Amino acid sequence: EPMERRPLPPHDPPGHPSPPISFPAIPIKFSEKQQASHYLYVRAHGVRQGTKSTWPQKRTLFVLNVPPYCTEESLSRLLSSCGLVQSVELQEKPDLAESPKESRSKFFHPKPVPGFQVAYVVFQKPSGVSAALALKGPLLVSTESHPVKSGIHKWISDYADSVPDPEALRVEVDTFMEAYDQKIAEEEAKAKEEEGVPDEEGWVKVTRRGRRPVLPRTEAASLRVLERERRKRARKELLNFYAWQHRESKMEHLAQLRKKFEEDKQRIELLRAQRKFRPY
Repeated sequence: EPMERRPLPPHDPPGHPSPPISFPAIPIKFSEKQQASHYLYVRAHGVRQGTKSTWPQKRTLFVLNVPPYCTEESLSRLLSSCGLVQSVELQEKPDLAESPKESRSKFFHPKPVPGFQVAYVVFQKPSGVSAALALKGPLLVSTESHPVKSGIHKWISDYADSVPDPEALRVEVDTFMEAYDQKIAEEEAKAKEEEGVPDEEGWVKVTRRGRRPVLPRTEAASLRVLERERRKRARKELLNFYAWQHRESKMEHLAQLRKKFEEDKQRIELLRAQRKFRPY
């Protein structure tokens, strides 16, 4: 019997093979008591040509499957044998930001990811990346010299860290506000310089700047604003009362017109009934 012909599985077109992405595995253990190993999958960080990246491509190691108990400090210590680690950043998923990221605050930052994460490890030299790709392991996250807290001890430490220092918080807020005020002042100065100046096509940008000056935030100014709002509400209530009275008077006038109309109809009917035939 002839053999049945079946369609071939889809494959890459000739001349355009898709290269496999290799992720070397680095086994790690939480401590010496743990028997099973957890694996970190690593590769050199790289992006497509023409795409900007926050992290330098030749000196950055991209790490997958980072467990929740592995912090940035722990990951930096695990890879310190490969070379001097410049920075470590944990994220929920890979990110290819095209603009440099602002420094994160230790007081105002999103909650940490509870599950597995990815990491970007930046070494001081490119040799650190190649050395990390050749690691065999297993590496210990928690050691006697560098213990990592777990269980109720970790909960207590997290709660203690969640209570900010008031003085340090004030200093950071004041620094941020000073930088923000300086930025706003620069933008206003730039807008003032460009005000009334035509652009390349001859158009002049019209703004509403300066039409409504901001009141000073003092107690007297706040009291004046509250008094003005109170008088405005009282005047509005009085106007509403007059409008209601006006509506009532109009309704009463209409009722009187209807009553007079009915009386006129009855009088006309009476005159018609009393009318006599008068040919001359």
